[in-house]
Amino acid sequence: MINRRDFLGFVGTGLLMSSVGAAEKPANPTRDAAFASFDKEMEEFMAGRNIPGGALAVARNGRLVYARGYGWADREKEVAVAPESLFRIASISKPITAAAVLQLVEQGKINLHDRAFDLIHPPPILRNGDKPDPRLREITISHLLHHTGGWDRDKSYDPMFRCKIIAATANTPEPPDPLTVIRYMLGQPLDFDPGTCYAYSNFGYCVLGRIIEKVTGKSYEAFVKESVLAPIEIKRMRLGASLQSSPGEVSYYQSKDTLSESVFPAVKEKVPMQYGGFCLESMDAHGGWIASAVDLARFAAALDLPEGSPLLKPESLKLMAAPPAPPVSRNAEGKLNPTYYGCGWMIRPVGQAGKSNQWHNGALTGTSTMLVRRADGLSWAVLFNQRAQDMDKIDAAMHRAASGVTEWPSHNLFARFP
Repeated sequence: MINRRDFLGFVGTGLLMSSVGAAEKPANPTRDAAFASFDKEMEEFMAGRNIPGGALAVARNGRLVYARGYGWADREKEVAVAPESLFRIASISKPITAAAVLQLVEQGKINLHDRAFDLIHPPPILRNGDKPDPRLREITISHLLHHTGGWDRDKSYDPMFRCKIIAATANTPEPPDPLTVIRYMLGQPLDFDPGTCYAYSNFGYCVLGRIIEKVTGKSYEAFVKESVLAPIEIKRMRLGASLQSSPGEVSYYQSKDTLSESVFPAVKEKVPMQYGGFCLESMDAHGGWIASAVDLARFAAALDLPEGSPLLKPESLKLMAAPPAPPVSRNAEGKLNPTYYGCGWMIRPVGQAGKSNQWHNGALTGTSTMLVRRADGLSWAVLFNQRAQDMDKIDAAMHRAASGVTEWPSHNLFARFP
């Protein structure tokens, strides 16, 4: 156990990780032999899929013990990835949003059983004679956090990737903003009764973002920066942009270069899917953040201190890992499944009561990400600037790599990174 001061500022012995200049090869000379197993697994995974660049950060018991960049942040300009390089983190944005929501619960500003659309009630976009699905009134904040709100993209569609249709229906400019997406979905039928089953929903977290804004009177980004990121000294993390990479951010690639129609009408020619084929700005609360691997390691480490977390009280951390209400994630006999979705994390209970492994991955064209928190105090963030369809393999590889470390260092590298 370490205290908040130690978490934020302790600097032990260890290697200084530095960025690599544009003219240098991406060999990254800051290897640590103790973590050769991690380097091996990262490099083999990337080489087998021709992924240009990746980043890794490993934390243990609240301390950053290793961080490296691999390959190219910008392949054409020969800029190497550094541990502090920024990547689109895609759906790892959801644990960030969940932490913000649980803070508001702690402050008494909302309750998990509050009905979501009693807190925000934009006018639905309805066709002539249609009425909103009456089950919409039953959806709670808890349902949104657990992906049990009633939307199933496999049965219908994911509205966060339906820009042209929604803008045309709403008679608004493309791409539609999150509130317009919500107004559109309030005119559509649910796919199942709220609270009866699990179906992963980007849209549900879009709604949570608007609830945060309504309750706090601040933009979603401003509140998260102030209340979630600033207390753990994450300074460079921000919402990303659709059309180009920002300073410090990697470039994004496809395994096969394909073009698509832009969701931005001002762009007339076809574009690479990762630069205009979808609207990242509208995905803020469920997939819009850019961050470094070190940033995500800070976030994970802050949640691994139950009695001294600078973000959430112990009761909230337990709530984050608690299963959804029955019958969700139960078998026919009512027994809880081995894994389930908690509040912003996939959860697998392990060992003694109250202990669990927690993780979330993310994917967009040009991006694959994974953040893992283990019950033994070990956590890691893995980021790539090209989508990989088999991230389960890098998950298994990182667990193997952890088993290959024979002696864990006591140093803390967090203070070495901005």
